[in-house]
Amino acid sequence: MSETSYPSMDIQQILRLLPHRYPFLLVDRVVECVPGSHIRAYKNVSLNEPFFQGHFPGTPIMPGVLILEALAQTGGILAVSGLGALTDKLLFFTGLDGVRFRRQVVPGDRLDLTCDNMRMRLKLYKMDARAFVDGKPAAEAKITAAIADRTK
Repeated sequence: MSETSYPSMDIQQILRLLPHRYPFLLVDRVVECVPGSHIRAYKNVSLNEPFFQGHFPGTPIMPGVLILEALAQTGGILAVSGLGALTDKLLFFTGLDGVRFRRQVVPGDRLDLTCDNMRMRLKLYKMDARAFVDGKPAAEAKITAAIADRTK
């Protein structure tokens, strides 16, 4: 694993690390990434997000599962940041523990995403993930993911 610290990553660097694309890419910028240690990133939540059409009309709220997905993508960047692009591999959820939603996330919010305390064993990654809006907790979870071969 690389000891390099990335002060930030723009969307082009994120696209090189993650296989996700619109409308499912949920990380806009990485503020700080220290491979094997921690990451801070964010998602700007816009009323133009496609999920707001149905969740909920007149009262748009970001679905909790998508907050978790944004956290998982952030954790994925952390997991692969020391490895480079994984063109022949994918990172899959294998578990979520201790999931808690603390507040609603609505259009106009900046969802700050953090993952830390990353542990690796074989091809399994575990980390603590938290989402914040205006410095206040929005969600938290312990994420477990595995790297697997991409099927062609």
